[in-house]
Amino acid sequence: MFRVTDAPLDTDEAMKAVADPAAGAIDIFLGVVRNENKGRAVQYLEYEAYPEMAEKVMREIADEARERFGLLHCAVMHRTGRLEIGETSLVVAISSGHRAESFEGGRWLVDEIKKRVPVWKKEVWTDGEEWIEGPESLGMHAPPGKVR
Repeated sequence: MFRVTDAPLDTDEAMKAVADPAAGAIDIFLGVVRNENKGRAVQYLEYEAYPEMAEKVMREIADEARERFGLLHCAVMHRTGRLEIGETSLVVAISSGHRAESFEGGRWLVDEIKKRVPVWKKEVWTDGEEWIEGPESLGMHAPPGKVR
């Protein structure tokens, strides 16, 4: 399961998507909107994405993770739109035969998603805003048509 949506993310759905009788470990990562970043008070975040491309890249990264770490299944969901403090922006679920592969593969998968998936994050502070994340390896620093 690989999904980009403006709807709230369902952790139970992600866990069910990776469940397998051969799995001795299921690892779930939740990216959650926090109220501070780099010493600035965050009011809320806005995420924009190119959903079809983002889901395709998520699948490619998951395939790499399965091969590299011996994972059984991967599920990735990313939220778009305005997210308030405490809301979940990213769910990554993986299953594997053992916990070591689960932890290592999960961390690698989250890091690669942040680097490569065309999803952009704008932080809105009390004194301004800035597009601060996106697939930097593609040379994109703000969503198409947006100025930093």
